[in-house]
This record gives sequence, structure tokens and C-alpha cells, in this order.
Amino acid sequence: MKFNFITLFPSKVQAYFSEGLQEKAIQKGVFSVNIVHLRDFSNNKHLKVDDTPYGGGPGMLLKVEPIDLALKSLGEDRGLVILTTPSGIPFDQNVAEKLSKLQKPITLISGYYEGVDHRVTEHLVDIELSLGNYVISAGDLASLCITDAVSRLLPGFLGDRESLEEESHNEVDVLEYPQYTKPSEYNGWKVPEILLGGNHAAIESWRNANRKKVDPDITRNL
Repeated sequence: MKFNFITLFPSKVQAYFSEGLQEKAIQKGVFSVNIVHLRDFSNNKHLKVDDTPYGGGPGMLLKVEPIDLALKSLGEDRGLVILTTPSGIPFDQNVAEKLSKLQKPITLISGYYEGVDHRVTEHLVDIELSLGNYVISAGDLASLCITDAVSRLLPGFLGDRESLEEESHNEVDVLEYPQYTKPSEYNGWKVPEILLGGNHAAIESWRNANRKKVDPDITRNL
């Protein structure tokens, strides 16, 4: 799979893929990354790619022309075009699974400032995705989160495919069970006795009974 990033900050995106599992997966050919600097397609001598909104209002909007030209530069490699925006479809594990099965590239357009000229959404984008009901300062973070969730599902990314079988969000509103490692006791805090034995059926039953559930009122302890 190939991921294209249309961004104002290429170095931030590049840094994410320069170490760890992401770097190893790229070296193995699991996926590739192509970074497109949006300012390369500005028609302004100052490389400006944003302007004030018609009708007034605060902030600046990314202009449609540089985004259109950036997409055209990708040719057939543009594939599925995604715009990261707070008003998009909520991104979840189900969406990640579907994206990981695509047989074409994925292009992610990072939003900034007050947003993007709506003609981008109307004419250039296939889908809008949101990480959740909150606002972040740059869409690059959302683009990287989406790419991370999708790429780790690709064959060859993880050395142990079993890691994907029992993780959080594979089932609706169900998270992973508690896990422990050595030592069996630390500072008086003990690992549940049932996990220390070799009864795999009992361990499986304990894990299923102790899976965490998604709490709709997550702010109760804040």
C-alpha cells in the first residue's frame, strides 16, 4: 500500500516514519510513504496557500487551487482521497479494517487553520474522516493516526499476527483484558493467581470475564 500526505509540514510527517515499527515496515516493503509539500503548488510568490473566508469570519482557509494541483501531480497514484476534518465520519477500527483492504493508494489531506475551502470537499475528496469530537492544531496528527491504524493491519507489519486477534475494538464497545508481566509481586501489588498457573481454559475464561467495556461517561473521574 502507498500513503500520500499533502501537508504544510513535510518534516513532521517524515520524522514519524524515520524510526520504530514504521521505519522497519517501510524497509520491508509493507507500505510506502510519499510526502507532497502543499506550498510547492502555490501561485503566490510568498508561497501562500490560504486566504480569508468570503462573508467574513475569523481565521484563514486553505485554498482550493493548490490542493487541486497537488492531487493532479499524483496522477493515478492519488487513489482514495481523505480529508481530515472535525466534521468528518468518526474514524474507528472498522474503518481502519476497510481501508487496510484497499487495493489502491490512500492520499491524506491535512487540514489547518479554520479549515479548507468547501470546494475541496465537494469536488476533490472521496471521504472526510474525524478522530473525534475535539479540535487539534494541525491535521497532520490525524493523518498520521489514521495511517498508523491502517498500516499495522497490513500483512508483514507485525511480527506476530496474533497481536491483532485479541486487541481493543475488535468487537463493538469491548476493550482488551488486563495483562501483567514479571515480577508476580511488586510493592505488594500481586498478579491474579489464576494467571500464574497453566490452566489455559481457566485463564481464557478469566480474560473474557475481565475485558474492559467502553464507558460512555468517560468524564466521571476527571
